[in-house]
Amino acid sequence: MQHPGVPSPLDPQRPRAPEPRTVWQALAVRPGRFAWTAWPWRAVGYLASGAVTGAVTLLVLLVLAGFSLVLVGLPLLLLAGVALGGLERRRLRLVDREPAVDPHRVPEAPGLAAWLRLRVREQATWRELAYAVLHATVLWPLDLAVLAVGLGLPAALLGVPLQLAADGHEAKVVKTFLVTTYPQALAAALLGLVLLPLLLYPLTALAGARAALGRALLAPRETELRGRIGEVTASRARLAAAFEAERRRIERDLHDGAQQRLVALTMTLGLARYDAPPGPLADQLAQAHEEAGRVLAELRELIHGIHPQVLADYGLGAALADAADRSAVPVETSGIDEALPRLPAAVESAAYFAAREALANIGRHSGAARVRITARHTDGALHLEIEDDGRGGADPAHGSGLTGLADRLAVLDGTLTITSPPGGPTLLRAEIPCSALSGSSSPRTASSSARD
Repeated sequence: MQHPGVPSPLDPQRPRAPEPRTVWQALAVRPGRFAWTAWPWRAVGYLASGAVTGAVTLLVLLVLAGFSLVLVGLPLLLLAGVALGGLERRRLRLVDREPAVDPHRVPEAPGLAAWLRLRVREQATWRELAYAVLHATVLWPLDLAVLAVGLGLPAALLGVPLQLAADGHEAKVVKTFLVTTYPQALAAALLGLVLLPLLLYPLTALAGARAALGRALLAPRETELRGRIGEVTASRARLAAAFEAERRRIERDLHDGAQQRLVALTMTLGLARYDAPPGPLADQLAQAHEEAGRVLAELRELIHGIHPQVLADYGLGAALADAADRSAVPVETSGIDEALPRLPAAVESAAYFAAREALANIGRHSGAARVRITARHTDGALHLEIEDDGRGGADPAHGSGLTGLADRLAVLDGTLTITSPPGGPTLLRAEIPCSALSGSSSPRTASSSARD
């Protein structure tokens, strides 16, 4: 009788164990029925095909060794390693259904020369060559030895009765024991029948270990991860560069288009205002002239916020000094390196707007009376520090804009560190790895016309 709450073995709703994807999982999930599944024979196929490819690889390497003193010797060896690596990654599917990702990158330019240059510089190519040498000298003899013990010994025992029948007098078991009677032959065959499923377990385990070694050399997971991270980093850098270029285009269009037209309109209204006789019309022109002036000032401030001209013309040092002049809280800028070089546009823009956001946060939330900005380029990185004497307690979780600062810097692999104990002071440190542009420097001062 089935007890309540206990699922029946015949219940179709009973959850089934997931299908194993590797020989290791098959050994762990189905140890009792493992010998009767397809996995042991997949392992046998993997070892047998490994013995074949290993013997062929040994022959190829011996032939290519004769060309070692010729210039084409090394390229041919590399090509052999790359070809074997691709074949071995496909063979892994016999004992590991998880696809082995090709660690090679795609050449940026077409042609055999570009492909060879890229392959020579890749670590994966040299790992494949090392695997080819190891496979040709050590691994395939090991595959044969495992097959000889795991399959050859049971097969030899099972064939003793046939040997005795063919000879008529005696048969040797694995060239060691002499069998002269049929009861002895049947006992040997029975022993072989028992050993066959038992030896499939260690044979399959060794095949799994062999496949793990191949995957570690030919498709290491850390290499796959680094490759994906590298692609994401490069893509993120391209997006940042495209965003910065679009920001500059918008700033240039507003500066050269809408702002110039608004300046001309303001001048026209001013002339009309002074030429008009006193009266209601003159008053309306005066009001329109003043409104146009306010709109022009707002547009200039908007353009400055999109991408300040002082940053493009004079660099980060002058732009930080300009941001300090515009800050609601007095800012000391003596800590800005006088010899701060010109840096990549994306780095200068990220550092400038991070400083602007930090100064805005200080003015809104900190209650500080003084702020100090320090900026220098040392050890291949830009170091920016902003310290205030406010009340402290800055917390990115409270929507203070600090999360946006960290995201802006992370696009360039930069880091943001904040020290803000209750009661202050608050110290914000930003570090962006970058190289200085050759033959460039950034003066600290800028003309007032550059700020407009």
